[in-house]
Amino acid sequence: MKQKFSMMDATSRDDFKTYGGLILVFIIVSILSVAGMLNSQMTGLLVPLCVYAIMAISLNLVVGILGELSIGHAGFMCVGAFASAFFSKVTVGSMPDLLRFIIAIIIGGIVAGIFGFLIGIPVLRLRGDYLAIVTLAFGEIIKNIINVLYVGRDANGFHFSITSANDLGMDLTTGEIIINGPQGITGTPKDSTFAIAFIVLMISLIVVLNLIHSRDGRAIMSVRDNAIAAESVGINITKYKLIAFTISAVIAGFAGALYAHNLATLIATPARFGYNMSIMFLVFVVLGGIGSTRGSIIAAVVLTLIPEVLRFMANYRMLIYSIVLIVIMLINWSPAVKGWLDRHVYSKIPFLKKIRAKEGN
Repeated sequence: MKQKFSMMDATSRDDFKTYGGLILVFIIVSILSVAGMLNSQMTGLLVPLCVYAIMAISLNLVVGILGELSIGHAGFMCVGAFASAFFSKVTVGSMPDLLRFIIAIIIGGIVAGIFGFLIGIPVLRLRGDYLAIVTLAFGEIIKNIINVLYVGRDANGFHFSITSANDLGMDLTTGEIIINGPQGITGTPKDSTFAIAFIVLMISLIVVLNLIHSRDGRAIMSVRDNAIAAESVGINITKYKLIAFTISAVIAGFAGALYAHNLATLIATPARFGYNMSIMFLVFVVLGGIGSTRGSIIAAVVLTLIPEVLRFMANYRMLIYSIVLIVIMLINWSPAVKGWLDRHVYSKIPFLKKIRAKEGN
């Protein structure tokens, strides 16, 4: 019993280290920003860094904790982004800005969660490559549907079309087009701030870590480790897969809402919500250590900063970025490289040696 409590305490201490580390980084960055020590480029990256960290947490719940491969997570981010931006666009001026933004974030999460639940019911019966292909298809379908959707509003209410703005059946001189097909939503209030994005990041982190350490989290990980054995002891596999997948989609919707309110124009382009974006989120999870929430956050921040910091190298910056990815992958996953580091690096530096010993335990 004493050993059980000590393990729980160690887990709690590890979580609080993660919370404390993030809060410390937030304080330092805020001080630097107020003091004017961050240039405009770095200041503009603060909200995207939080957004990508939230997406890494979200995807790690599916890939690392549930053990399922999803490469369409940008689709949930897209749903949350457009749902929240639509709400803000039609309610701007009708309530305080902060209240409207909070509601917009919640709506983005709820709508993305609904899509995650509905898609998860049939999709989570698949495994491995088949699940990956279906989630990829979902992400592409969502993006293409939004690109052909036209929504307008006038005195008679809302009007919808999937052909052109001229077919909305409304007076375009007095009405307002909210979603304009491939041109997306223009004029969304830029409400996203580093402080709000950080708060959402912390809430997402707390929810995920508490889920992982809960009874439901242990059931989810048992499904990941051995679905047949989990089912044999009475664990409802579909139920726990849906729980993880839906919560992951909700968190991705939060990230999408923050992302939408950081842009003047929200467009469902492949660069923002396409296949490559989903792969980038997956890279964060893999390089940060599959199943490691803290590692996913660190990987998201580092791999987002590297291309921006190396902009002065023009085309060579992506070459350096690729080399960094390969090196990190070798360090994390190659037994030969890890063995060499253990013998020649970790064993020679006391601080690293202590960290390595904790990982081994």
